[in-house]
Amino acid sequence: MGEAIAAAARTLVGARFRLHGRERATGLDCVGVVACACGRPKAAPSGYALRGGRAEDFAAMLGAAGLARVDDAMPGDVALVEAGASQFHLIVMTHTGFVHADAALRRVVERPGGVPWPVIGYWRMGEA
Repeated sequence: MGEAIAAAARTLVGARFRLHGRERATGLDCVGVVACACGRPKAAPSGYALRGGRAEDFAAMLGAAGLARVDDAMPGDVALVEAGASQFHLIVMTHTGFVHADAALRRVVERPGGVPWPVIGYWRMGEA
C-alpha cells in the first residue's frame, strides 16, 4: 500500500497550493495532498489551522484517518513535521525524498533528500 500512496502523491506534483484544498484541479494544501494520496480526499478534515495548536491534536487527526504511528519511515508513510515554531506540516515520504504542498512555491513539489524539519513522527496507512 505504501508504494501506491507514494506513487499517488507523485501524481499531485505541479498542482497549485490552496489552503484547505482537496482537489488537484483546484489546489491542495498538505492535508489535501495526504488525503488525495491515500484515496480519501472527501474524508479530510477542514477548518483547521496548521499554525498554533498542539502536535498531539494533529497526531490524533492522523489516527482518526486510519493511519497508525510507526517508528521508521517507508515510501508512502506520512510524516508530521514542525516546519516552524508551532507550525505543523504533513509530507508523504517517497524513495528519494518527499512530496508536499509548498506554500512558498505555491505548488505541490517533490523534494529529494532528507526532511529538513524536525520530524514529530511517521504514520502509515493500514493494510486493507
